[in-house]
Amino acid sequence: MVPALSTAEPRHGLSTFGELKYGADFQHFDYVDPQAPKGGALRLAATGSFDNINPFILKGIRFRGIANAIGGLPFESLMTGSADEPDSMYGLVARTAEVAPDRSWVEFTLRPEARWHDGSPITADDVVFSFHTLKTEGDPSYRITFRDIAEVAATAPDKVRFSFRPGGVWRDLPLLAGGMPLISKAYYAKVEFNKTTIRPPLGSGPYRIAKVDQGRSVTLERVADYWGRDLPVNRGRYNFDSIRFDFYRDRNVEFEAFKAHEYDFREEFTSKVWATSYKFPAVKSGLVVVETVPDASPANRQNFVLNLRRTKFQDRRVRQAFDLAFDFEWINKNLFYSVYSRTLSIYQNTAMAARELPSPAELALLDPHRDRLPAGVFNQVHQAPKSDGRGNNRRNLRKAAKLLDAAGWHIEDGRRVNAAGQIFELEFLTFSPTFERVYAPIVRNLKKLGIGATIRVVDSAQYANRMQEFDFDVTTTAFGGQTTPGVGERNFWGSEAAKSTGSINYPGINDAVVDDLVARIAAAETRSELETAARALDRVLLWNQYVVPQWFRAFHPIAYWDRFSRPPTKPKYGLGFLDTWWHDADKAARLAAKAKR
Repeated sequence: MVPALSTAEPRHGLSTFGELKYGADFQHFDYVDPQAPKGGALRLAATGSFDNINPFILKGIRFRGIANAIGGLPFESLMTGSADEPDSMYGLVARTAEVAPDRSWVEFTLRPEARWHDGSPITADDVVFSFHTLKTEGDPSYRITFRDIAEVAATAPDKVRFSFRPGGVWRDLPLLAGGMPLISKAYYAKVEFNKTTIRPPLGSGPYRIAKVDQGRSVTLERVADYWGRDLPVNRGRYNFDSIRFDFYRDRNVEFEAFKAHEYDFREEFTSKVWATSYKFPAVKSGLVVVETVPDASPANRQNFVLNLRRTKFQDRRVRQAFDLAFDFEWINKNLFYSVYSRTLSIYQNTAMAARELPSPAELALLDPHRDRLPAGVFNQVHQAPKSDGRGNNRRNLRKAAKLLDAAGWHIEDGRRVNAAGQIFELEFLTFSPTFERVYAPIVRNLKKLGIGATIRVVDSAQYANRMQEFDFDVTTTAFGGQTTPGVGERNFWGSEAAKSTGSINYPGINDAVVDDLVARIAAAETRSELETAARALDRVLLWNQYVVPQWFRAFHPIAYWDRFSRPPTKPKYGLGFLDTWWHDADKAARLAAKAKR
């Protein structure tokens, strides 16, 4: 049970812990320029293809990398977050939020001016409809996330109350309710919700989807009469008149298109390209700006995922052997130009990373599970295997071989087989040809161990389908880091998610200990308690080798054609490009003049 509030009163914002940074009379976020000009057409790139622009369902090929980027542009929520706080939200469609003294419900009062793009008002009935539709027909993550919301009801035409399940975990629920995307009840009375579509849906946000060229491009246009343009949470934001995403078949083609100024801005995710390829003429002449921007955000959760639904990965020793076969030092030096650091925690770059011996408070959470946990959880700091970077990695491979022997996989005619005579084979699944060079060294090391490893590159549609069905041996996944983890951790690590087709518990973790610690995270009453529970979970996930962390960088490597300006203050958690930058007409004119020379 989270602590009770002294009174139930309308609030302009909500915070999981502590005080809000911005008071009720704030005019704009600190990281924006409230006088930023509007205008200009922005062109961006995406990799792959799509046949569905409904971001709320699993069917079809969704936007993948840009779904999150555009989600908050046409579609809004009751409240919106601040990018310089870890756990706060402020009123958007909702004018105020009122939390029960015992935190058993939250009630939102809607702004009378809030409108859908067709001019109709956003009502409490729309909110109720959104909840029930997303939970019953949407992506399975909604059902898991909203599990402890018992009822949503309109208490007035402009008021909606979310009531929480007795005995459930309530701490995060007011903010989860506030962040729920809103969809129009009237619109979906005429349009089937749970169906793939390229028809632009009705939204309410600062942008609308204006044009869709299936598989090739999506264009958003700024809504000139957007109802919320003058709200404090929006002032200085959403400055481009239009945003167009063009889709490219692979990252190499995508990069060549950037060099040819087919699009305007690029964050580079391939270290080789970043280290060697940003010396083309437009960079040398100053037409393209190349820079690194520091980022204090939690590191992405980028990991090798071994599918525990496969019998061969259910023995922890096998997963340990896989980790030992991953020679990060050699890969970083020879493939990544030493750009990256090894990820050592699920919560890398935060105070929740378990990088010291467990505290007494952590041990209190872990001790009840001592007989089900590796001994190292209690008396060691988990360390990733290290090599000398020369590529032989013999010491680690010898350790891996012993672990495989102990797990019952012995060598027979140069191949690993078990007592039943089954050959140990595995396949790396990816949709990105650039990952072949990353997987190749570990494939070679696995073959030295007698494991038949192959790499399968499929198109983005097939990859998405296979991931939804958990039809893979090993792959790489990456998700944004968490500043304030809560019930959403169920989607990553929880047993229920492991059994739900389309969930993001890709490893298939089905572990009562993990479930208990996730519940502790969600129920933490203070940030100190949250950090304690998160560090305990971190230890369990790492020592059980449920994922094999890869690498991270605490900066944004970006390049852009020099026609943008931005506020002097960057948001703490993120880059703020789509959010706060703007088209600079003077720079654009100078760029055009230079390009003609």
